[in-house]
Amino acid sequence: MHNKSKIVWDKCLLYIRGQISEQTYKTWFAPILAKDFKDSVLTIQVPSQFFYEWLEEHYFSLLKQAVQQEIGPNGRLEYAVVIDQGNKKQKPLTINLPTYPGPAFSGAIPAEKTSNYGNNFFPLNPNYLFDNLVEGSCNQLAKSAAQAVASNPGGTAFNPLMLYGGVGLGKTHISQAIGNAVRVASPNKRIIYISSEKFTTQFIEALRNNNVKSFTEQYLATDLLFLDDIQFLSGKEKTQEIFFHIFNHLHQFKKQIVITSDCAPRDLKGLQERLLSRFKWGLTADLQRPDFETRIAIIHSKIAADGINFPENLIEYIAKHVDTNVRELEGVLISIIAHASLAKKDINIELAKQVLKHIVQHHATTKTTIELLQQQVAAHFNISLDNLKGKSRKKEIVGARQIGMHLAKKYTAHSLKSIGEYFGGRDHTTVMHAIQVVDGQLSKDSHYVMAYRSIENQIKTHASFY
Repeated sequence: MHNKSKIVWDKCLLYIRGQISEQTYKTWFAPILAKDFKDSVLTIQVPSQFFYEWLEEHYFSLLKQAVQQEIGPNGRLEYAVVIDQGNKKQKPLTINLPTYPGPAFSGAIPAEKTSNYGNNFFPLNPNYLFDNLVEGSCNQLAKSAAQAVASNPGGTAFNPLMLYGGVGLGKTHISQAIGNAVRVASPNKRIIYISSEKFTTQFIEALRNNNVKSFTEQYLATDLLFLDDIQFLSGKEKTQEIFFHIFNHLHQFKKQIVITSDCAPRDLKGLQERLLSRFKWGLTADLQRPDFETRIAIIHSKIAADGINFPENLIEYIAKHVDTNVRELEGVLISIIAHASLAKKDINIELAKQVLKHIVQHHATTKTTIELLQQQVAAHFNISLDNLKGKSRKKEIVGARQIGMHLAKKYTAHSLKSIGEYFGGRDHTTVMHAIQVVDGQLSKDSHYVMAYRSIENQIKTHASFY
């Protein structure tokens, strides 16, 4: 079969050579090797992903003409792309990438392409919808971007869309809401939603079974790829390599990519720089802890969905005392309802206190106010509260103010806008900048870290427990 493929490719090269300069031929076509010829598909091997992308961008029409002239109108081209592992002792991986998507890419993914892996894809939860996602300042950007992506997957500037934040802040709800919305609007769209851990397991299985081609093809044939918990790929060089090539291909052909992470891209350790740079091509949206008003709205939404009434003072009590994340808030509500039902008790603040005693106090959550933070910051730097909240641009006061804003973001549920108001009516962009500055200093200055931790310790000493 190799001899047949070489004969076919040599004839294609004769046609191509007559259409271009000798230098272009030597640079871009002489290094290509014929690999396989089967069912009117000619597979050629190229030395790198960049080589493949250059050919597709600049010589697609020429290659198509050459292949169809030699094979016929149904002739197609497929690339075997060599992946350099950076280790001379290891044999380079080769993945197969199709040329510009044609008939073979329409409709659903063929069953034989997914039979080995398809059962491992996470099904979308039909309960995760935009309609039941409570919007607040904590998730407004992420929700708006997600809705834009759902309306036009692959066709917006938000590709990839990266959602990051701590546990229970809504990453899964928002990402799966995209999938559910697309599935309703375009039932024929091919969607893969999978965790990075499962993706890695699949890839290792494919390597073990010498089946990397089938593994790769199923991802190349999708319209929307959701990869959950990208941080799990940390340190897994080969898995990052294969994902890098899948990412490039999907992005090139305007297929939507959605990624979730437990931290910002700058804080992802053990991921290749070239992969991190790809994440910056689209939009990165931070999911923050819900503020007090949003927590109240979430509680109203949840109890309304369950057809249960809570007294308003109880709703405010819960919102005030559970400020970590949406998941814990939902857990508290479920526990209160369960206790009331099983013990036949009224749903009231006394019952809530009993439940919270076992849930919230378990985390030793402290009750911290911005006023307390400001007092401790001002005391540490020996400046007045008026200066801390005022308009002074002295370096030491600006630095103290930035630390105060950072601590407020870390230890309270206030939105960036609200924090800015406490610090002299500044806007949310000023607070955002302050947080970035402090993060930068904490990552490189040990004396700065000691000062920051000293203030933290004072705050924890003076804070009152629930």
